Amino acid sequence: MALYSEKVMDHFTNPRNVGKIEDADGVGEVGNAKCGDIMKIYLKIDENHIITDVKFNTFGCASAIASSSMATCLIKGKPVSEAVELSNKAVVEALDGLPPVKIHCSVLAEEAIKAAVKDYYDKNGIEYDPETFKEKEAHE
Repeated sequence: MALYSEKVMDHFTNPRNVGKIEDADGVGEVGNAKCGDIMKIYLKIDENHIITDVKFNTFGCASAIASSSMATCLIKGKPVSEAVELSNKAVVEALDGLPPVKIHCSVLAEEAIKAAVKDYYDKNGIEYDPETFKEKEAHE
């Protein structure tokens, strides 16, 4: 059996939404000290709070890059309120699974999106529930 699904390999070798948005409305950067992965997500959000564009830069392994790519695909065109609810489990499912030792990569993708949304909320004075942005354990 292959270690990675076809979807993981596709998003790793052909990542979607790679890059930087210079005038991003929200930017989130997270990292994992244990594995060295660093993920940065940029959001462009319209007046209706819809994510019109999303880009990422990830320094990490195939799972980290694939998780970033898939996560950006899952939130593009969605309301911010929906994007902030994206779970690492949804990212893993969309990728047709990740090896157990690589689940933390999907957690990073979830946390990077939340950090970018929080940045957007903070910049625009939008109230939010702080519980929404609490960090998760990598094994969840």
